Amino acid sequence: MAPAQPRPQRRTRERAALRLLAAGLGLAGSLALLGVIWPESDRAVREAGPPSAADLGELPSRPISVLLIGSDADRPGPAANSDALLLVQVDPQGPLQVLSLPVEAAVQLPGDKQPVALGSLYRRGGPALVAGATAQLVGLPRGAPDRYVVLPRSALRDLVDGIGRVELSPDRSMRYTDKTQNYRIQLDGGLQVLDGNQVEQLLRFRDQQQGEERRRDRQQMTVESLLRQMGQRQQLQQLPSLLADLQGRVETNLTQAETLSLLAAALRPGERVQFRTLPLRPPLKPDAQLRQVDSRAQQPWPN
Repeated sequence: MAPAQPRPQRRTRERAALRLLAAGLGLAGSLALLGVIWPESDRAVREAGPPSAADLGELPSRPISVLLIGSDADRPGPAANSDALLLVQVDPQGPLQVLSLPVEAAVQLPGDKQPVALGSLYRRGGPALVAGATAQLVGLPRGAPDRYVVLPRSALRDLVDGIGRVELSPDRSMRYTDKTQNYRIQLDGGLQVLDGNQVEQLLRFRDQQQGEERRRDRQQMTVESLLRQMGQRQQLQQLPSLLADLQGRVETNLTQAETLSLLAAALRPGERVQFRTLPLRPPLKPDAQLRQVDSRAQQPWPN
């Protein structure tokens, strides 16, 4: 075994990073000057791996919002849409909060005559455009979301397999074949342990009725199961090396140390996830592709 790495020396100056989060198409916005959110002296990981979530890293000094974009491609790149959008708030003093952002939510971009789907913005303007539109739809404060992660399907499969598969209960049997993509979904309903390929099938399956709404339910179920599996001691020990392996296969402005810090907060024993969904108005027509955000509904995001 390699000897433990020494604890890094505290730097004499505080770091500050100013990053552009949203740009172009009238939805420009920028990351606030975050200052020292994560302490410079991150906790060293023991040779055998962290024995608890607290040993992954130092907690952030304030709540951090992260935009998670599930890409429908196998690798990071512009030629992809987002088929899952989650806004996550990691609070070192409070519960983990997840807001599902419907990909069919209508967004009116300056210069466009017709509204477009929120899920189509990643292809048009990358995470910056998605973040700017999200901030406008949800009413986020200036500079939010703080970070973003674009997770391609291949990275999702590797993440699931890397933590030893996950226990999930599909709500029904799922059968679908797409000959043009040479892709097949074949899952049985009921409680079972799924590998990365099967989790991808679960998340990609779309019911004929209430297709996107049911997919959001399955996304939430999968997030809970992933966090539960990650929080087990054996998986905690593997997380630092697993994240290092995934680096380069996801698009993000999070460093590995920051990611471990957020996981240290999210995986605290007894921590539960509070899920909400950005409310939409009923579709004007049964087959309508877009739905307007219901601005009259209760604020879905914590102040």
